[in-house]
Amino acid sequence: MNLRQAEQQHLDWLARSFGRSDYAPLGKADIELIRNVGEIITKYPGTHLFKEGDDAAAAYLVERGEVEVYRGSGNGRRVVARVGPGSVLGDIAMFGDTPYISSAKAVGSVSAFRFERTRLLPELARHPAVCLRWLVAGLRQLESTQRRVIRLMHKTVFGQVADLLVEEGERKSEINLSQSTIAALLGVSRQSVNEALGRLRNQGVISTGYRSIRIHDMEKLRAIAAS
Repeated sequence: MNLRQAEQQHLDWLARSFGRSDYAPLGKADIELIRNVGEIITKYPGTHLFKEGDDAAAAYLVERGEVEVYRGSGNGRRVVARVGPGSVLGDIAMFGDTPYISSAKAVGSVSAFRFERTRLLPELARHPAVCLRWLVAGLRQLESTQRRVIRLMHKTVFGQVADLLVEEGERKSEINLSQSTIAALLGVSRQSVNEALGRLRNQGVISTGYRSIRIHDMEKLRAIAAS
C-alpha cells in the first residue's frame, strides 16, 4: 500500500466514524478540508498526545488504539478516563485557548488525527458540515459520560465494577486494566475493587491475570451490573 492509499483509508474511516455520518454527510470539499488541516500521527505505548498544563495547540481524534486520560503526577496521579476510536481529546481546551487540563497517554499503539488550532478554527467557520460533525462527536462523548454517572449512582462497588467490566467487555474479550486503574476510574479504594473482583471470580464470571481480566459469563455480569 502506498502513502496516498494509506491516507485515503484514514480519511474514509473519518468520514464513516466521526460524529454521525447519517446526520451530516461529509462531501468532497469537507474531506479535502480535513486532509489540509489535519495530520495523522502515530504514538507508541507510553508516549503522550499531550500533557497537562501544556498550551492546547491542537485537538485529537483517535482512530485506532486506546488512550488513558489522567490528571496529576507521581502519587497524585489519577486516571479519569480510557477512550478508544472515535473519541475527541483536547478540543475543549483548544477552543477555549487554555492549557490542557489533563494528560493523554497511549496505552498501546495509537493512531490519531491531529488538528492544529490555528489551522482548524478558521476552517470550521467556513464548513458547517464539519463543524456540526465535530459538535455531534463532542456531545456524544458528553452523553456517554453522563450515562455512566447515572448508571453508577447508588450502586455498590461490586455493581460499579461489574458495570465497568460490561462496558469494557463489549469492545474486547480481554480487558487490560489494573486494579488501581479501575479504582481511579470509579473513585473507590483499590481494596474494594480487589474484593469485588474476588467475588466475580468466585462466581465464575471472570478470571484475572496480571493487569488483565477475562470475562467468561457476560450475561451473568450484565445481571450483576443491572441489579
